[in-house]
Amino acid sequence: MSESAAPVERILVILPTYNEVENVGELCRQVIAQDPRIEVVVVDDHSPDGTGDLVETIQAGEPKLHLIRRSGKLGLGTAYLRGFRFGLDQSFDFVFTMDCDFSHNPSYLPDLIELLGRRDMVVGSRYVPGGGVENWPRHRRLLSRFANFYARTLLRIDLRDCTAGFRGYRRRVLETVRPFEIRSSGYSFLEEMAWRVDRYGFSMGEVPIIFEQRNAGVSKIESSEIYLAAWYVLLTALRPPKLVFPSDPSPPQESGEDPPAP
Repeated sequence: MSESAAPVERILVILPTYNEVENVGELCRQVIAQDPRIEVVVVDDHSPDGTGDLVETIQAGEPKLHLIRRSGKLGLGTAYLRGFRFGLDQSFDFVFTMDCDFSHNPSYLPDLIELLGRRDMVVGSRYVPGGGVENWPRHRRLLSRFANFYARTLLRIDLRDCTAGFRGYRRRVLETVRPFEIRSSGYSFLEEMAWRVDRYGFSMGEVPIIFEQRNAGVSKIESSEIYLAAWYVLLTALRPPKLVFPSDPSPPQESGEDPPAP
C-alpha cells in the first residue's frame, strides 16, 4: 500500500519510561542528534527515581524534547497510545517507538527513517539477516525466538520480529488501524498492532539491528507478561477483533486518554 508521499517534515520518537533516570538524558540527546527533523516525547509513569523531573530540567534547554507525566505505572501499551495521540494531535509525519534503556541503539534510526519512506511500518529486527542479540542467556534467546514463531504462525504475519518495540509508523497508519481500540499491553500490544497493520493492507519492512542488553538500571519485563502475550495472540487468532475499514460506517475512536490509575 506504500506509495510516494510528500516530503517528511516532522518525526516523533516515543520513549515510555519508568525508573530510567540513568539513561533518559543521554538517550534523548543521541536520538535527537540522529536527524534534524526528530523530536522526542517521554511518557513517564510517575517514576519514583525522578526520571520525569530530570526530563523537565533538560526541556528548559531543548525545545525538541516533550514530557507527558502519568499518574502511575499504567502499562507499556497505554504509554504507546498516549504517545500516538500526541503525535497525531501535533501533526507528526512519522512516529517511532523505542526502549529507553539503550537496548535499541539510536544509530539505527536513519536506516529506519529511510525505509519508512518506502514502507508504511518498519521494525528494527533481531531476526533478519544481519540482526541479532548481545548478552542474552540461551534460555531467553530461545524463548524470544519461539514467541516470534508462535505469533507469526498464529497471526499469519510476514514479519520476522513481531515482538520488537523499535518501530516506526506513517501517520496514515495510525489514523487508519484504530490502535486506540487495542486493550492489551506489552508484547501483545505490539503483536496486535502488527496484525492490524497487515490486515489493513499496509506494507511492512525490517531493518537488521543488534539488540543490546540494557545499559543501566533494572529490566522491568516480568515472566507473566510473556504468558499473557501468548494468551492474547491465541485469542486474536481464534476470535479476531472486528476491523472497520474506511468504506464502513465508522464510530468515533477512543480519545487515547490514560486509563484511571489502579
